[in-house]
Amino acid sequence: MPELPDVTIYVEALQQRIVGQTLIRLRLASPFLLRTVEPAPFQLEGEKVIDVRHVGKRIVIALEDELFIVIHLMIAGRFRWLPAGAKVPAKLGLAAFDFPNGTLLLTEAGSKRRASLHIVHGEDAVRALDPGGVEVLETDLETFKELLTRERHTLKRALTDPHLFSGIGNTYSDEILHRARLSPVQMTTSLSDEEIARLFDATRSTLIDWTERLREEAAGNFPEKVTAFRKGMAVHGRYNQPCPDCGSCASQTALSGSRISAQAGKPANRPAGGRRYSSSTITLGVATATVPYSGQRFLNRSTKSVACSRVTPLMANRNRTSLNSVTSGRTG
Repeated sequence: MPELPDVTIYVEALQQRIVGQTLIRLRLASPFLLRTVEPAPFQLEGEKVIDVRHVGKRIVIALEDELFIVIHLMIAGRFRWLPAGAKVPAKLGLAAFDFPNGTLLLTEAGSKRRASLHIVHGEDAVRALDPGGVEVLETDLETFKELLTRERHTLKRALTDPHLFSGIGNTYSDEILHRARLSPVQMTTSLSDEEIARLFDATRSTLIDWTERLREEAAGNFPEKVTAFRKGMAVHGRYNQPCPDCGSCASQTALSGSRISAQAGKPANRPAGGRRYSSSTITLGVATATVPYSGQRFLNRSTKSVACSRVTPLMANRNRTSLNSVTSGRTG
């Protein structure tokens, strides 16, 4: 799923190409894409684009007469910039936005259609689509701390919750936690002030660094290779590869639709707290163990993550209710 650095580069590329241009036509190729009835797509024709911005992971195209196109790419949605009037691909194509200087093509890989397009009128309607998470690059440490510790969740879940923090998903949360030297399943309420400050700094620096890196890669061209797995990432997508800092390998496995990563042979400790748990088998490298887990409290979202095993000792004797020495997160 494109996250804040990817969305930022998309927004910048679109600003350069379509702001000031008139939308000639919107061609919808998938009946599942459009999630609104009014205004109708034909009402956008002839309207000039006045701005492009993002609201979390959503891209907002503002037109005259207070009309807005709000696009959520979800996991596999991507943009392509093609010559004017380009054909919509039969299998991947969802929609085409025709402008005098080119066509913005929206595609989605795979058989599931998760990407969405809303056509709305007025800023209030745009705000209604905003999950409400704060922009981490625009907030301060105290606000970050208050949101992070408001409820008891794993760090992975808190960072990827769009109601708390905007634009962070599975990919960059892995990188953030690696840089912060914190375990993805450490609980938000068990952090010291120093750890919160470290996480805050790591969140900001990771997002800024990767935005700059992607901007340099694009070099003014339209971003074509938007992916969750990039060369130079410390842990995400580096299953069974050595950590660039310590050299130890990370491993991952599936647990009831979720991905768990840990150092090979590390035990997974039993969560406590008197709650109801169901059991599944976790494979930790070459070792296996059956452990109970709370699907509601710990792994109630589809997740996958790879983390350096060196963060797992931080959990020892720190958090009785987490799956110690195990890392998890949801799909970005």
